[in-house]
Amino acid sequence: MEAPRQDEPRRFGPYTVLARLRETAAAVQYLAHGTDPAGLVVVTAARPGLAASPAFRHRFDAEARLAGRVAGGWVDGPLETRADGADAPWTAAPYVPALTLAEAIEAAGPLPGRAVRILGAGLAETLSRVHATGAVLHGLAPGTVLLAEDGPRLTAFGPLGAAAEASAGPGGRLSVRLGYLTPEQLAGEEAGPASDLFVLGLLLAYAATGTTPLADGPPAEAADRIAQAAPELGGVPDELRDLIARCLAKDPADRPTAGTVAADLALEGASALAASGWLPEGLAAAVAEQGAEARRLAAAPENSVSIKNASVENPVSDQYPVSDENPSGARGASAPKSYGDVWDAVAPAPRPAPEPDIQDAVPPQHEPTPVPAWQQPTVAGGSTVPDASGVPDTRTTQLGAIGQPGQPAPPAQQGQPAPWPDQSAYGYPQQQPQPPYQHQAPQPVPVPLPPAPIPNVAPPAEPRRSGPSRRGLLFGAVGGVAGLLVGGGTLYALTSGDDDDKPGPDPKPAPTSGGPSVAGVAPQPQWVYNHPDSDPLPRTAAVWKNRLLVLTDDSQASAVDLRTGRRLWQNADGAKGQAALAAGDEFCFVATPTEFLWLSAKDGKAAHRVPFSDGFQGVPGMTIRTLIGSEGATIWFTGSHRTTVKAPKPKKGQKPGKDQQVVKSYLFGYDIVQRKELWRTPVPNAVGPIAPVLRLIAIRPDAVVVRQERLTLTPADLKAAKNKGVFRSYDRKTGKVQWTRQFGNVNLGGAAVGDKDGMLYAAEGSGLRAFETPGGKARWTLKATTNGSVFGPSLTAGDVLYTTNRNHMVGAVDRKSGKPAWQRSTEAAGTGSAVLSVSSTGDTLLAADTGQVTVFSTSDGKRLWKFQDIGDQGPEGETVNAGYQVLTYDKTAVVRRGRNAYAFPVA
Repeated sequence: MEAPRQDEPRRFGPYTVLARLRETAAAVQYLAHGTDPAGLVVVTAARPGLAASPAFRHRFDAEARLAGRVAGGWVDGPLETRADGADAPWTAAPYVPALTLAEAIEAAGPLPGRAVRILGAGLAETLSRVHATGAVLHGLAPGTVLLAEDGPRLTAFGPLGAAAEASAGPGGRLSVRLGYLTPEQLAGEEAGPASDLFVLGLLLAYAATGTTPLADGPPAEAADRIAQAAPELGGVPDELRDLIARCLAKDPADRPTAGTVAADLALEGASALAASGWLPEGLAAAVAEQGAEARRLAAAPENSVSIKNASVENPVSDQYPVSDENPSGARGASAPKSYGDVWDAVAPAPRPAPEPDIQDAVPPQHEPTPVPAWQQPTVAGGSTVPDASGVPDTRTTQLGAIGQPGQPAPPAQQGQPAPWPDQSAYGYPQQQPQPPYQHQAPQPVPVPLPPAPIPNVAPPAEPRRSGPSRRGLLFGAVGGVAGLLVGGGTLYALTSGDDDDKPGPDPKPAPTSGGPSVAGVAPQPQWVYNHPDSDPLPRTAAVWKNRLLVLTDDSQASAVDLRTGRRLWQNADGAKGQAALAAGDEFCFVATPTEFLWLSAKDGKAAHRVPFSDGFQGVPGMTIRTLIGSEGATIWFTGSHRTTVKAPKPKKGQKPGKDQQVVKSYLFGYDIVQRKELWRTPVPNAVGPIAPVLRLIAIRPDAVVVRQERLTLTPADLKAAKNKGVFRSYDRKTGKVQWTRQFGNVNLGGAAVGDKDGMLYAAEGSGLRAFETPGGKARWTLKATTNGSVFGPSLTAGDVLYTTNRNHMVGAVDRKSGKPAWQRSTEAAGTGSAVLSVSSTGDTLLAADTGQVTVFSTSDGKRLWKFQDIGDQGPEGETVNAGYQVLTYDKTAVVRRGRNAYAFPVA
């Protein structure tokens, strides 16, 4: 930490610079504070020599957006980013006292085995989050990994942040040299999630030994070892050697996934393992002293320009100043040496003028040799890709355009590059395929810089059946946060709402080219549906008879064909509807705020209506509060109406009293096929007064068990309950109350679920307890495995009870004995319990958190894959804050978040 230099800015937007933290090849990091002096931030500002490059600004902004999309856990997302205007681009993130891995190794030598384990687990958890979005990080390096008091942090989310060298060249070219490449990159192949795992292996070996296997020495020799030699891991602790060796496998398919590495290193999670301390004493003291110095500067900002080197010395750069040859200030003896060559990219040129292609960006020393295909971005089959920075991508998370409007890309022939689309339609010169790469001894090679995501345009109006365009594939496989996720070569349809061309009598799902999915990466969706931007966000979604996905929003109800992802119909009568249930084989039942509707499954037209105001005898003007649940043709709901209670006849000599308006509430049973009321039972009013909100606990052959939501209880009911939940069982045939009781110390809001056999499984304190009903006898108790754990809603399936808790642990226990079968972490960020679903076969468990969906094998709890929908990446894109919903049918899981729905195949 040192004083800012005289020629450096003192303010960035609302942030005032206090000190200079460190410098990288592409940026300078400053300690700063905003309007609140105690709110310390790290401002990462572009180096002046790069700030004027449009390509740099574009990439800088893209990497900051990726950091924001995967924020949580060990990622502190940016508070503010500015990459436009005349000033140098910068981004601000919360300040956490920490040393870089390079600084720590230089100051104290190799880390102890336990610290390496926590470091690897934390980085793997972050990689897992990034890979779940379809992105490749390209951001691991000793200078981008921070060692903080509570665990490791990652500060770079792309090649700029991890660059060993960066420079802006003529013609808008941006050249970036990474410190680490991988065997597949040296062979001219595209980097994928497994490439990040290779670099993780290098970093862990460096952390454990102080040297980097394979990468020491001149770049050409290092590249040869990377491609061919086995790593020397003799100095790595025995318990870590096998895992690091697997990460350093030459074949990407032989490397573990990020989730596997995280689980192998810390099944309970890196944060739990680091809670009792993880850094050696000297490093922990240095981190604490840095934090104390930062707080001192914040308290006396006028002293920020006179920082003494003796205050909190940078353990690396205090004696070795930063320079162009030594941008990090690292002492050369132990710092990991870098290799690899230039990443070239072209600045996006204003449309409609065409941009220079990637061939133009190759450094002169490579000429006049023709640019081989392996130096350019590739798609399956080996075809090359022109720079696409000036062409809008379509909106989605993992998915890019399948073909281009009016330009379907024919499928590739076996062993041949995929045919080239006509680029002239987009302002690009027609490209010719490059000669195939001939194997030679590996040399440092230029690798194209992944183009940054760019503003999206409205997606096409129907699913595309053609092969992926180079541009769409490039964004997903290389560009990271937007575009097409490639996993095994399967192609699939992208749809975005209205479909003017009605499907034929037997629409087929998108064709595939075969091949398995990449381990740990979500399989290719059979289709993707994007709700039109012109419509409000969907409120509810439900599967109708395994044929339709029925969505309701504030303007309409609409149906999507589950075979193709095409929207079939919409009806404004279904606006703000709830549920979408099968009422026989012809009708879809939807409950709106004012009436029950029976919509034709074929065209969405309303065939029947039952208004609440006059459709139920004896309750005129009734309003329905909520649908509780359903089974078969029967639904249960609560409703209320106002009625007049006549004043009693006055006694002689007294004035007549006034009539009173009172609210009466009922629980109803209703048959949606016969369209008739089965029964109604009076229930206590909720606070309001209005009908109560009841939560369904269990559906049994003879009963339905419910519990009133805490927030709808009246003050008198709350006092009588004494903070314990009150459960009621109603007879399914008559609606009569069978029993009312409390169980153990299950509180008013404790998660609870029942089964058909009369058991209740409820969170009690930090544990989970099984009760017999109605007797209340506790059959077994499952204790929490970590402090602060609170169980969420469980899920019964056969003889198994699947559990979840707010620490993102998912498990399976025997329903009868409570004996655990397995427990795994979803590795999700933040706190909160997942919502669980099981596939139709019972072989797959899906856990939907607020930030991701994690999929497990039910037999052994093995994590199969994760999925994150990170929303629209365009500058004007809609921010998605909604959680995930999973709907299962046949061997398919529809994952919905906001406007997007993905149909994934599941076992």
